[in-house]
Amino acid sequence: MQLNLTFLVFAAILINSSQCLRILTVFFSPGMSHYILGSKLVKGLLNAGHEVTMISPFEMKDVPKNGTLKDIVLTELSEQFQNSRTTNNMFNIGDQGLIDMIKMMTKMFVDYSNNTIHHPKVQKLLKSNQKFDLVIQEQFNNDGLKAFAHFYNCPLITLSSMGPNAWVNPTVGNPQPVSYAPHLLLGDFSKDLSFINRAKNLFMFFADYLLTTLYVLPSHEEYMLQAFPNSPPISELYTNVSLVLLNSHTSIYPALPIVPNMVEIGGYFIDPPKKLPKELQEYLDNAKDGVVYFSMGSNLRSKDMASERKQLIVNVLGKLKEKVLWKFEEDLPGTPANIMIQTWLPQQDVLAHPSIKLFITHGGLLSTTETIYHGVPVLAIPVFGDQDSNADRAVASGFGLKLSYNDPNFTEQSLAEKINELLRNPKYKENAKLRSNLFHDRPMTPMETAVYWVEYVARHRGAPHLSVAGKNLPWYKYFMVDVLGAILLIVLSVLWFITFVFEKVFFRNREQQRKRSKKQKTN
Repeated sequence: MQLNLTFLVFAAILINSSQCLRILTVFFSPGMSHYILGSKLVKGLLNAGHEVTMISPFEMKDVPKNGTLKDIVLTELSEQFQNSRTTNNMFNIGDQGLIDMIKMMTKMFVDYSNNTIHHPKVQKLLKSNQKFDLVIQEQFNNDGLKAFAHFYNCPLITLSSMGPNAWVNPTVGNPQPVSYAPHLLLGDFSKDLSFINRAKNLFMFFADYLLTTLYVLPSHEEYMLQAFPNSPPISELYTNVSLVLLNSHTSIYPALPIVPNMVEIGGYFIDPPKKLPKELQEYLDNAKDGVVYFSMGSNLRSKDMASERKQLIVNVLGKLKEKVLWKFEEDLPGTPANIMIQTWLPQQDVLAHPSIKLFITHGGLLSTTETIYHGVPVLAIPVFGDQDSNADRAVASGFGLKLSYNDPNFTEQSLAEKINELLRNPKYKENAKLRSNLFHDRPMTPMETAVYWVEYVARHRGAPHLSVAGKNLPWYKYFMVDVLGAILLIVLSVLWFITFVFEKVFFRNREQQRKRSKKQKTN
């Protein structure tokens, strides 16, 4: 009897844990790197047997068979992004100041969010009788889209494409130690906590807070209330987050505090290496001196670099004894014999090949994570956004060097020196392997961790027990300004009272002494 009861309980647990969830995912960003993060998470949920409705600018390829996918593709968003790349060269973004860059990015993502929420396909979904158990969306300057979770009356999970940062920490009350946690748009100064660096960081956090409070959130609230007139104010929805999935790990980021409902799943988008195409496989296999792999990612395109810069790079790479594999989006006439140009490359599979000696990259977080996964040294050429910080972390961790695209010292000599240092000095490869070992040393794979916590939030109806009370405190309460102000007022009052009493007593004594002295003189 006891055995049968145990079996029934175990069977009930299995049935409950394998329950098919109805999940709405909203990954609005038309940047391919952001879509990769969203689609990989969706594939993990499909493999776990769940039913997913995905709103995104791209159609999913190679859909897993285990679950059910309803793909709502907003092709207009990707077309809008491609048109903007044609008229605005992204290599020029780095010339802007940080505040101007934040304002530009805010305007861009307000437009994308607005176009998402008012898209006819999305409006059709909202008017249907579809029900959801969870909503998952990217947390990236798109807080108005949190109204989806309120509309469907279900828990909200957000996916941060980065680690803990100023755009995600306040949503769950995560601490932001400004003294040593760099703002996401500043370089990593964790190895140099000087007064100047900490002052710059404080200014950026303060400016970001003001911009978010006075401009970003009101801008999102405007389109949100047009689509969801009965929605609560955005200040309330802003912290209506059950779980944050962080695309970070301590092998990639420096150690930072995270609250219980923030979970690190950095690298979950990386698949085991697959077989390379025959021509590429032979090229890498036959590289007796090794290969330098060069790619500026999916949003930046090497073909958009200034002509002088492209020629400078060709001159340097053409002198290497190593072969060079360069992701270049069009033909490049006059290419030296040791350079192979390809318009697209399976980056993860290329980095897995043992002939790869160096990865020249823009320093995007996905590329940085992949090079850590495979233990390959990097030369980072950051242009904008978090690329500077990622490059600085590679330098601080000892597996890379940095040469910013807009650095006035970007010359043939400086580029050649850094490439040769990385290729000839074994310490960079050793440190890259060390980081790789740290990356892989986990009790569960990153994707298993992600799926587990998504299902955990559903099982526990939003898991409110994981949320800290501080997420709903205004800043003056969070930093105890009201209490410290009251203490200061009390101390000042006591000092005033003591001074007042002392002056009264002292003045009276002096007055009495003066009167006695005057009386004595009169007598």
